[in-house]
Amino acid sequence: MDERATIVPVPPRQNPTTSYWQDPPSSLATHRTTSELPAAASAVIIGSGVTGASIAYKLLDRCPESSVLLLEARTACSGATGRNGGHTKAASYRAFLDNVATLGEDEAAKIVRLEHSCIKAVHAFAREHSINCGSWEGDTVDVIFDESQWTRAKKSIAEIRRVLGHDHPAALYSLHDSNETKEKFLVGGALGSVSYAAGSISAYQFVVGMLELALKKGLNLQTETLVTGLKRSETDPERWLVETVRGSVRAKRVILATNGYTANLYPPARGIIVPLRGTVAAQRPGNGLPEQGLKTTYSFIYGSGYEYMIFRPVGSTFAGDLVIGGCSTKAPQEGLQEWGTTDDTSMDPQIGQYVRDSAAQYFGSQWGADHPDGRIRRQWTGIMGYSSQGFPFVGLVPHEEDLWIAASFQGLGMVLCFHTAEALVTMMEDEDDVALNEWFPSAFRMSEDRLKHKFRGRLHEESPMNLEDRSQL
Repeated sequence: MDERATIVPVPPRQNPTTSYWQDPPSSLATHRTTSELPAAASAVIIGSGVTGASIAYKLLDRCPESSVLLLEARTACSGATGRNGGHTKAASYRAFLDNVATLGEDEAAKIVRLEHSCIKAVHAFAREHSINCGSWEGDTVDVIFDESQWTRAKKSIAEIRRVLGHDHPAALYSLHDSNETKEKFLVGGALGSVSYAAGSISAYQFVVGMLELALKKGLNLQTETLVTGLKRSETDPERWLVETVRGSVRAKRVILATNGYTANLYPPARGIIVPLRGTVAAQRPGNGLPEQGLKTTYSFIYGSGYEYMIFRPVGSTFAGDLVIGGCSTKAPQEGLQEWGTTDDTSMDPQIGQYVRDSAAQYFGSQWGADHPDGRIRRQWTGIMGYSSQGFPFVGLVPHEEDLWIAASFQGLGMVLCFHTAEALVTMMEDEDDVALNEWFPSAFRMSEDRLKHKFRGRLHEESPMNLEDRSQL
């Protein structure tokens, strides 16, 4: 793992696999607000996923006079956000005991509340601004096949209820035994299951909608503009020089919303923020599943990993389709080669096959026959970013004036990024005070000390609540 973790990330590659969500591409896919890059900007954001788009929107909403430039190496929202599995699901109970042990109850509770609130805020934003992104809110179920996972889940839920209060929305879980799991959720062979509130969304369409709103506020979006380096301007030491394949831009502030690619532009993140390739498939359901469609989203949890799955809601394109991902431990050496790579132009054949087969295997005889047009509609990969402590890096980069970061979201972008962007903009506008500390976890803040914690990968994966289990690309 040490060798994989310290590979220098290659910049976003051309001709990546095309995700289900990106077909057809949006009207902003190759958008350039101006034909040439501006000579200067008050803020340059690198990365147009949910993090970069949220920062751009919130920065312009708070500071409409700012000149904000957003640079994207490929097409708009072509990274992990546009390649995810469509889940807005926290599964906060799965990390709660570990977080209490390492951070204390107060900080662990902050994380739970932030994750729950962020999911609600994403769907509310989509509704408020009429973004056509298949936003659906309902229940999810974690079907658990491993004894240690089942025992720990029950203990963790009891602790969340004790700390947050039984009536807190983020503490509302229902436990189901093996028989009820089979009867209600159509999956046999499980020890039990946990159901709670979650949702699904086309993150690609959500981000495109937010970018459209930001453009109306004055955002300059430049796609297909790979950033090749960052350095201080020799002629204006108070500004950064952002070097791209199309020329350079002087910037007062630079924000890295680059997730798994961060170490390519910020070398100290090498071995600190580590890429992980995830694999996802969109498939037609078997004819034995309910004709009206499934009622919940799913995760299938076993000893060494998990899969997660959503259904496409009524009214969306390909309503009833299933989108399933995970499975990264199913390759040789438990998927070791998926760590450290930023190659989303291909996929591991064993993982790809497992993803294609897993939903039918979990539902067993309930699946029925495959659709006459075939099971798989599309399959793709995407690159996430992980840290040794399992938390994102948010804030001012140590020893660098006006270089900011919001990256390494552990595959939980739709659960963290929207609120994290609010926190970062608050910090950038010198409003980092008691009010922010009341809701934003200190464990998420960028610091010099956190840069000393090298990625330990497999050591974490020995824990029942390991980092990889928290991934939802």
